[in-house]
Amino acid sequence: MRLLMVASPGAGKGTQAVRLASHYRIAHLSSGDLLRKEVAAGSAIGRIAAGYVARGDLVPDELVMQMLVGPVRRAVEAGGYVLDGFPRTVRQAEEAHAWAKQESGAELQAVVHLVVSRPELRHRMLARAAAEGRTDDNEETIDHRLDVYDSETEPLIGYYASRGLVVDINGEQTVDGVFADIIASIEAVRAGRT
Repeated sequence: MRLLMVASPGAGKGTQAVRLASHYRIAHLSSGDLLRKEVAAGSAIGRIAAGYVARGDLVPDELVMQMLVGPVRRAVEAGGYVLDGFPRTVRQAEEAHAWAKQESGAELQAVVHLVVSRPELRHRMLARAAAEGRTDDNEETIDHRLDVYDSETEPLIGYYASRGLVVDINGEQTVDGVFADIIASIEAVRAGRT
């Protein structure tokens, strides 16, 4: 199984990606986690990426792709993956697709899109910030993150929908309800019923 999770910040993408990886016994590939490991290990990729991270800049697409190639190949050999955090833009998606077409068995089978309203996303992130004591997640910052998602990442849905890969899931249910709907949708895709 080869999956991609796409959702706004605060939609529960990471939670569901971990559950899917466990359910299907596939690798959970979080680009953020992998990047932090590279930086912590002081690898060649990590040393270059550290400068971007320190400045608060996005790590270049080419560097992220270079970082993901090995983990994706290993995941494909072991039975599959659920990608979380990459691609974030249509350009990244196009590059990833071009690469995956050249790799046996690496192409995506489904894109899980968690649909959550903006008021609910704001509510969740403000509650999380309060619970975790995160002063950096204020209303202004949250609105900015959601605006960036809308302009940069939301277009991915159209890109993947044109390829018949998107399954829309109501993300405003309980965690278990969302997970059950994801599994049902993925099983329908696997059975050839979309």
